[in-house]
This record gives sequence, structure tokens and C-alpha cells, in this order.
Amino acid sequence: MSRSRLRRCTTCRTNPVAMPQVDCCFTCWPGGPVTPPPCLRCGSRHGYFAAGLCARCHPYATPPVESCRDCYAWGVTRLHNWRCHGCNTWRAKYATVDHCPTCGREVALGAEGVCRLCRKQATLVRTGRDKLDVIAANRNGQQLFLANMFSDGSRFQPKPPAVEPHRPLRPPVEHQQLLLFPAQRNLAACGRAAMPPPPDQALADSLDRHTRTYAAARRWGQKHTDEARWGVRILLGLQDTPGAPINATDVLQLRAAGLRTWTVLEVLTDAGLLIDDRPPAIDTWFHSQIENLPQPMTTELLTWFEVMRRGRPTSPRRRPRSETTIRLHTRWALPVLCAWAVSGRMTLREITKDDVLDALPASGNARSTAGQGLKSIFRVLKEHKVLFADPTRRVKTGEHETRQPVPVDLNAIRKALNSSNVARAAVVALIAFHGLRPGHIRRMKTTDLRDGRLHIDGRVIVLAEPVLIRLKRWLDYRDTQWPNTLNDHFFLHYRTACRPDAAVGQRWIWLVTGEGLSGTAIREDRILNEAHATDGDVRRLVDLFGLSVQASTRYTATVDHPGLIGPTADRDSATG
Repeated sequence: MSRSRLRRCTTCRTNPVAMPQVDCCFTCWPGGPVTPPPCLRCGSRHGYFAAGLCARCHPYATPPVESCRDCYAWGVTRLHNWRCHGCNTWRAKYATVDHCPTCGREVALGAEGVCRLCRKQATLVRTGRDKLDVIAANRNGQQLFLANMFSDGSRFQPKPPAVEPHRPLRPPVEHQQLLLFPAQRNLAACGRAAMPPPPDQALADSLDRHTRTYAAARRWGQKHTDEARWGVRILLGLQDTPGAPINATDVLQLRAAGLRTWTVLEVLTDAGLLIDDRPPAIDTWFHSQIENLPQPMTTELLTWFEVMRRGRPTSPRRRPRSETTIRLHTRWALPVLCAWAVSGRMTLREITKDDVLDALPASGNARSTAGQGLKSIFRVLKEHKVLFADPTRRVKTGEHETRQPVPVDLNAIRKALNSSNVARAAVVALIAFHGLRPGHIRRMKTTDLRDGRLHIDGRVIVLAEPVLIRLKRWLDYRDTQWPNTLNDHFFLHYRTACRPDAAVGQRWIWLVTGEGLSGTAIREDRILNEAHATDGDVRRLVDLFGLSVQASTRYTATVDHPGLIGPTADRDSATG
């Protein structure tokens, strides 16, 4: 239930109803007013709101402003567990909770063995450089204060936005200062304020204005904007050639200073001052996989990797393969290659057909996958004349065994559909009711949902009522959490909300569905249920789920399976 769906009293139209079974509040109760019962959570008899909870405990009520639970500072709310920012930071830094020797309260104690309130009182009455005497300072009472009003002033304060004419950025210089001894900088060794200032102050001011303009156009928060400005300022100060483009690998060093790098990368890219010299992730991954193999074998595998990665336009021609194919073939062949390296084989030229037959598993998917990985490597190396012969030629490895779709645990689906996590409930509902692929969910836009129908990949899906309810809850949460986002993707998280074109990743889908479930498994269960409900109607599966005829037969072949007969009643009750 969202805040907008709270039922109001039919008499006063202001207060929420006293409880779900009635239509009025305790003030307008017939024969009343009636004294509300105590809060079921905290026992308070003041400020009753709805459903047995007071305004302080109910999630949809506007909580009152109260004093901090640790330092009694006035001005805190429920947002930070009724503590001010200073006490939350204090508890995160000091984990010891015991009785304070000065005031006697059981709170978090700092390095001096006293609580934050007593230490604040001691620093308040201390004069000059006198020694901090906590007991004497708190003997005659304590001065309370307003919450979240302390600041040490050490943080970089951004310039206030001013109306100024747009000045185009100066193009980067064409020369490059060569270095005799490149320095390895450690940005974690000192604070941000200790970094050297930019040598070209005019360029620094111009790029700072560009950063603020870019951040305002993307509706970044103050924290993202400040960190981007700090990152640009640090990089300009560390440049060996002032005014030259900045390498992306230098930007990644800002992580040691506790700064985000994606904001700086976007600003420099938009300004035309970035050289993206980062190696692709697939290159780094492949080199880490073969680093323990002998040098001759490593050289041969790198030749195979370059051909698979980039292809070859001349004879022998070969189209480039996807990263998924390269990763699969590498994983399949790597155990056999490592075994050969352990046995003393230094190069793939020493491998014979008997070695391949001895290394392959006897049967099953292990034999077919290992065989396919080795065939891919030896075939490419033979075509490019790295090897004299292909030892895998005419070696029978068999076909991959197809996995039969099986139902998933219905209790896990019920639990996910009724989860308090609105993102989990919405994602699982889309997959469990309509069989959407995880890729569809990642690419969904807010404009794809119109009039109770989902328009995606050329299909129009009439959404079920339970799905619409859960999607409405997610949209209410999305609008409350990120009201100013420019990202029009349907599902967001705290990282993609600040980037207009970023979609959630595959890992987010895996995390949000919860442990014991996966989007693919839920989708297969839904298609399997539909296949049994329609007695194996292939055309129905093709129209509902966008499958091919061949893919649909994988599910219709299970209709007569003795262990999968008649699951429709149970599954309808699970998703209904």
C-alpha cells in the first residue's frame, strides 16, 4: 500500500481510518470520540495514526520532529533511526556501547571512553589549548544544541552558481611532454586539499564551469557534482603537460582518493579531453586465465584469441566471435591445457591425437564441451599455419545434452511475489505471469507501459491485474526515490538513476529475484505451465512468449512426461 492508497475517514476526510475493517477514525467514531489504543510497536498512547500504529512508527505517516536518542539534539526524524548525523557517524566509528562514566547513560563511547554529548560539552567550555577535562566540564550540566549544525569547514565548498556567459572550452594542446622517469603517484597518501593546484588556472576555471553545467543538465546531486569537480581539479594538477588530454587510466587512480570515476569520465568525454586507453575487459580476463601456462603455449593461445576477437578479412577469412563464445571455449579447453602444461608439454605443437583422446572425458557434456573448446583452438591455429596438423580432426566428441525444463519451487515464487521489496515483487511478477526475459526487463522503458498493456519487441502484452498492482507500487517508489531522474528506463537503482541512458545490469536482475530463484528458471516454469495448460499448443507458445517453433517443441515434448502431468492447478494458485 502506498501513501496515496491510504483509506481516509468517510466523515472528516482527513485522518486515516482507525483500522482496515471500519470506515472512520477514532475521533469520528459513532458515539465517540473514542480513545485510541496504544501503539502495537512502541506502546505510545499519543499520536495514533492507523492500523494499530502511531505516527512515529507507521511507515506512511509523517513522523514528528524529536530529539536525538544519543545526544538529545533537537531536529531529528525517523529517517536516520531518530539520531542526528553526528551520532550516526559516531556509532559507525566507535562500536563500543557501555555506560558513560560522566553521564551514566548506555551509549556508544569514543576513544576517550566517554559519549559524544559529554565530549561536545568539554570542547565547548575548553579555552585555548587547555587539556580536555570531560568530567569537570559536565559537572554543572550540559548545553544541548540543534541537530546537524556542526561542520569542520574542511570540505571543499563549491562556488555558488552564477549567471555567466558561455565560454567554449579551449582545445587541447597538440604537444606532449616526454618523461624520463614516470612517477607512480599514490593518491591515498594525502588528502584532497594537499593535491597540487592546476598550473593553468584559466583552463581549470573553464573546465569547472563546464562540469557544473554538465551536472546541472544531468540533474546530478550536490555530492556527485562536488566529486566530479574535485576529480577534474586533481587530474589537472597532476598533469605533466598542462592542457593535454587526460588518459582514462589516470582517471581510475581517483578511486584511491575516495572519488567516483564515472562522473569524471563523462565530463572529460563531453569536453573532448579524454583518451580512453583502458584495455577491454575480455582482454584482461583472457590474460589472467592463461598467465600460468608455458610461454610458447601462451603465444599460440594469444594468436587464437586475436583471430576470435577481431576476425580476419583476408584468407583464411573468419568472422569475429562474440565475447560469450570466447569465454565459453576458453573455459571448456582450459582444464585440458593446464593438465598438458603440468605434464611437461610446452607448446601445442607437441599434442597428438592420442593426447587429445586421453585428455577428453569418457562421455557426457564434459566430453562434448571440452572437445568443442579444443577443436576451436586447434582448427584456428591450423588454418593460420601456427600448427602443422590438427590433432582434433576426426575425433568424435558428441553433442551437447539438452536440459529438460523442470518446474521451480512454488513457495519461493509466492514469497517473492509477496515480498516487501517492491522491485523484487514487480520483476518476479513480470516473469512469472508473462514469461518476460531478463533482457526485456532491463530494456523496459516507462513509455512501454500504456493502458494496462506492455509494448515490447513488437508485441503487445495485456498485463494481469496482480502485475499491474505490483508495477504501480514500483512506480510510486521510483517517483519518490528519484523524482528528478532523466533516465526513462522502467527499473532503476541508485547508480543508473544519475545516468540518462544507463540500464540496470544482469547482476541486478539476479540479485533482485532473490536466492534460490533466477529469471530464466521462472520463465521456463511459466512456459512449461502454459504448454501443459494448452496440451502442447506450439502456436500459443510462439504468440505468447516470442519463441521459435523449434524452441517451443522443447516444452511441448514434456506434456506426456509422467512426472509433469497436471501441474496447472497448483501453478495457477501460486501466481493468482
